[in-house]
Amino acid sequence: MLEEIGIWGMIIGIIVLLFVLLYFIPIGLWFSALVSGVKISLLQLFLMRFRKVPPGVIVRALIEGTKAGVPLNRNDLEAHYLAGGHVANVVHALVSASKANIDLTFKVATAIDLAGRDVFEAVQMSVNPKVINTPPVTAVSKDGIQLIAKARVTVRASIKQLVGGAGEDTVLARVGEGIVSSIGSSHSHKAVLENPDFISRVVLEKGLDAGTAFEILSIDIADIDIGKNIGAGLQMDQAEADKNIAQAKAEERRAMAIALEQEMKAKAQEMKAKVIEAEAKVPLAIAEAFSKGNLGIMDYMKYKNIMADTAMRESISGEENKNKEE
Repeated sequence: MLEEIGIWGMIIGIIVLLFVLLYFIPIGLWFSALVSGVKISLLQLFLMRFRKVPPGVIVRALIEGTKAGVPLNRNDLEAHYLAGGHVANVVHALVSASKANIDLTFKVATAIDLAGRDVFEAVQMSVNPKVINTPPVTAVSKDGIQLIAKARVTVRASIKQLVGGAGEDTVLARVGEGIVSSIGSSHSHKAVLENPDFISRVVLEKGLDAGTAFEILSIDIADIDIGKNIGAGLQMDQAEADKNIAQAKAEERRAMAIALEQEMKAKAQEMKAKVIEAEAKVPLAIAEAFSKGNLGIMDYMKYKNIMADTAMRESISGEENKNKEE
């Protein structure tokens, strides 16, 4: 019984040891590389495990490059993997570029990959240009009519500008700015509607792809719609503002006139008060003149007659004015 347990334990130990050896020394992977013409030793495959590099990724990349006629270096592939790059993506891009006669070196491809761009997609876009649809762009022509334009931008990836070059958002922003500028320089919205390719020519002449990761091949105006009459709206707003200003000035003049009228009334009341005060002093002056002998009885009676005559004249004048008003 003990002998059987020992035999089974030995068999299990051998199986575990064999599994560990096959894991650290991938003989099947080495044989695949050998029959594919890739020269790599079992020792290197064994050491890759300790360098935290999956041998399968490196060997498959070397096989793909060898079959496509693209020279690759194992140390460079390992270094790129350890730097956080995508080895398989880079090799796919190099093979595609080689088949399409695009000048792409391993150094440039790895730099693009480490920059966070999909280098394989960039190579595909260099071969097959991509069409980007712009969002609706709103602009106003010189006659005040608002136009809403949509454009299709055909771009091709520029391999040399992928590192440090601006992306699609910058291209769309520049194209939108060019559309606004070209429509804004048009004297009439009718001219834009009759000749929309004018916008494309003006925008293309600006060289909007400078400093970007793309080369603009064409800009096609897909649709133009008429929006609001901005000019008429601005004129209405200006007229309303002028009216409010005129009303405010008229109200200011009316307030000043009322204030002046109140001031004149106050002065008139003041003068009337002074007249009443002066009239109140007349009897005192007459009494003083009598007492001093400066005024006789005949003079006083003459004064009374004059006052009565004046009162009668004022009464008659008031009646006449009242009749005229009626």
